[in-house]
Amino acid sequence: MFNFGWGVLFVLVNFALFLLCYRMFGKNGLYAWVAAAVILANIQVVKTIGMFGFVMTLGNTLYGTIYLTTDLINEKYGEKEAKKAVWFGFFFLLMSTAVMQMALVFRPQETDFGDPALQTIFGLAPRIALGSLTAYFVSQFLDVKIFSKLRAKFPSRNQLWIRINGSIGVSQMVDTLIFCTIAFAGEYSWGVWTDIAITTYLLKFVISVASTPVIYWARSFKFKEA
Repeated sequence: MFNFGWGVLFVLVNFALFLLCYRMFGKNGLYAWVAAAVILANIQVVKTIGMFGFVMTLGNTLYGTIYLTTDLINEKYGEKEAKKAVWFGFFFLLMSTAVMQMALVFRPQETDFGDPALQTIFGLAPRIALGSLTAYFVSQFLDVKIFSKLRAKFPSRNQLWIRINGSIGVSQMVDTLIFCTIAFAGEYSWGVWTDIAITTYLLKFVISVASTPVIYWARSFKFKEA
């Protein structure tokens, strides 16, 4: 039960920091959040935890907020800006992966103690990054497109929850299947892989539903035009 209780607090802290980032920095804060979340989520994902008898990876909460962010950008600033945010996150994920893989190649000094930890955390990065890059690229653009189509069909401000959960529900299923297949197929037994895939998708979808009030609140923020 500790992981569940701590996980609820973890989700709330993520949402609070997201709102604070947007409140303080406006639209630029949303782009910054995408960059930070995509990098940190791919570090967290190497850690597995147990909850309710299932194996799951960390990183799902932060990664889920990326969809929240691009949907908010789409809602307030339009599809073009949302696509820009997707490209923004893609670049930072690619950049961080390239830089860290090059850093791992350096030969450590005899008294170094950081290299083993870096190798442990980022050693899986090429495969995880390939899965992340592919899943991120496909699912994020899919999310933006579905959100825009749902907005045309359900344009009312009160129907935002349909646009959010409809787009995220589909795009995150695609994201989960692509990422888990590329990153973890063969690394874990079929049973563990299935647990990770199912719990990853369910957790992301629960987070997307929980984030609905957050995006309604964030949409109400007003900023002075620059």
